Amino acid sequence: MALKIYTKTGDKGQTSLLGGTRVPKHHMRIEAYGTVDELNSWIGLLRDSVTDEHTKTILIDVQDRLFTMGSSLASDPVKSKVKIPLLSEDDIVVFEKEIDAMEAQLPPMKNFVLPGGHVTISNCHITRCVCRRAERRVIHLAENEPVDDLVIKYLNRLSDYLFMLARKLTKDLNAIETPWKPKMG
Repeated sequence: MALKIYTKTGDKGQTSLLGGTRVPKHHMRIEAYGTVDELNSWIGLLRDSVTDEHTKTILIDVQDRLFTMGSSLASDPVKSKVKIPLLSEDDIVVFEKEIDAMEAQLPPMKNFVLPGGHVTISNCHITRCVCRRAERRVIHLAENEPVDDLVIKYLNRLSDYLFMLARKLTKDLNAIETPWKPKMG
């Protein structure tokens, strides 16, 4: 059976969580998984613009994990009996290994860097910013309702990965990494 795109059940500004609970479309749980969904789209755009097959593979896995995260966030923590996939600590370890490998190839940072230098690098920085926003939305939700701790940890480490990936892309694309030099007084 194919999924129907429109159901007409949200026409009055409400939607259903997994488990059947109806909530307003502006509910913090919807904001959290909606922002994760937006992040997934930005990851897709980034994946489409990188040429390195290893990075593409990592980003495809990230997209899979973000769908997993969205399932978790879309579930009513009390009512849902739907079995959903889970994140694991191994998902976070992948980022840590990738970050360490990239860091070993790059000069140490002495300043903050200005986003930019190439469209792909800029896309990576925008994706990182959306990831940080998703993290903030999930933390806000976690202050009010149950959320798997690994969701927050995953988003935090993903944003670190995206920052290092932007630096690596700068090197790979022979772009200029522009340091931020604050103008004082």
